[in-house]
Amino acid sequence: MDVESANHKADCSGRRTANYKSNIWNYDQLLHLSTSKYHEDKYYRREAETLKKAICDDILGLFEDPSRKLKLIDEIDKLALSYYFEEEIIESVDEIARMKNNMKFVDLNCAALYFRIMRQYGYHVSQDAILQLLDNEEKLITRAHDESPNKYAIAEIFEACHLALEGESLFDIGAKIYSDKCPSHWSVGWFNAKKHITYATNYNPTLHRLAGLSFNMVQLQHQRDLEEILRWWRNLLGLSEVFTFARDRAVESFLCAVGVAYEPQHGSLRKWLTKAIILVLIIDDVYDIYGSVDELDQFTTAVERWDPMEVQHLPEAIKICFLALYDTVNDMDHEIQKEKGWEKSVLPHLRKVWADFCKALFVEAKWYHNGDTPSLGEYLDNGWTSSSGAVLSLLILFGVCEDMTQSVLAFNSNQEIIRHTSLIIRLYNDQGTSKAELERGDASSSIICYMKEANVTEEEARDHTRNIITSSWKKINGLFINTTPHSQQQMIKYIVNTARVANFFYQNGDGFGVQDRETRQQVLSCLIEPLPLPCPN
Repeated sequence: MDVESANHKADCSGRRTANYKSNIWNYDQLLHLSTSKYHEDKYYRREAETLKKAICDDILGLFEDPSRKLKLIDEIDKLALSYYFEEEIIESVDEIARMKNNMKFVDLNCAALYFRIMRQYGYHVSQDAILQLLDNEEKLITRAHDESPNKYAIAEIFEACHLALEGESLFDIGAKIYSDKCPSHWSVGWFNAKKHITYATNYNPTLHRLAGLSFNMVQLQHQRDLEEILRWWRNLLGLSEVFTFARDRAVESFLCAVGVAYEPQHGSLRKWLTKAIILVLIIDDVYDIYGSVDELDQFTTAVERWDPMEVQHLPEAIKICFLALYDTVNDMDHEIQKEKGWEKSVLPHLRKVWADFCKALFVEAKWYHNGDTPSLGEYLDNGWTSSSGAVLSLLILFGVCEDMTQSVLAFNSNQEIIRHTSLIIRLYNDQGTSKAELERGDASSSIICYMKEANVTEEEARDHTRNIITSSWKKINGLFINTTPHSQQQMIKYIVNTARVANFFYQNGDGFGVQDRETRQQVLSCLIEPLPLPCPN
């Protein structure tokens, strides 16, 4: 099946264009990905339930040694099976947390694993056990690239270091071990699950079989979700045909949503996130490339007032863009109320985050049209909002919370973690796109702002923004641990996942603008190509 497209479109409007690559996917083929697999899926589900019960009865319940239990939890996480064992994992981690005063470690691997898993699940444990076992920091760094017996402990220390807080020395040690490696804490777990399933040789066979079944079943659910998205996208006011200057990235936007919340029960959330991301990309291109200052001023006013009459005299493309936003967000409001059984409309909250997003984009557009370069501080104060992080965070909370009041309260009380997550999205975006934007003469990025402000080279500016990213990750680690009640951490982790997705898309350049490299491979791996598994009996 040829799921990739050979179509190319050129902009003929006479306005600026970013010359983005055309959509690379064959939507007609993608609309039929899941049609022939239901029979297998039914039997796989039956087998998966049997395996899950066996794991709960025969593995999780038998491990009394905390280190063995932590190792098993780590394996379950890496194989993307946590959603199967949420209650069992929380009970196990709570039990281990109550034992923390009696935990003694004789090797670095166990100490680092304990530190990482406990912090990952929101418990504040000390870095001291690791530091006490580090006999010589320089020797550790030297060992990092050899085949010594300590290589697994060294790798575990590297991973643990990235859950350090501000003021803890552990992070600096980890940063020296692998300077060019992305830690799992900053990565999208689902994007790495297939690799762990395919290449792992030391997992429990029952767990490994369940992981393979789970991946294919979840992938099938994602394919069905994607089909629904593509049908919506094709019918959205002919948007994909009108906006020849903008990015047609329905598949890539859906991949983002999968990275945020891959679990089968979050199908509606993935749908809402995908639609929002598609609109974010188009609106961003309207502000960055297409609209004049006067047109953008009027568009921003229309979003603030939520009034289609405000765009009646704007160019057809901008008018259609507003109507697509207006209709989609209104539909989301109805869908959220219906699915959640909420009596009140969420539209006022949705309108607020979209208006804030557009106002922030308008600030950047005025900087560009006026030839202004803001200070880095001014840029970031506005840029965390223009990253769309708040839009995505609110939708995430509506998707994972059962109560509307709870979701709004969680959004308002976690503004600091939303801000730092959004800041990371903005800075990752700048790291990946600034070269192309500079060549096109687009609006200033954080890198350009700092180059001019501090009179430094581009590489020095990149290093500076990378340091800000690291600082924000440390802040997020601390904010996550201090989130109360403890149950709210499960909601917040999906917000933090947006930063992990941004890291994937921009770590090797612009994964949205140039989507035929790592992004394409991830789409094929996660959404299209199943794991080869023996047929069910």
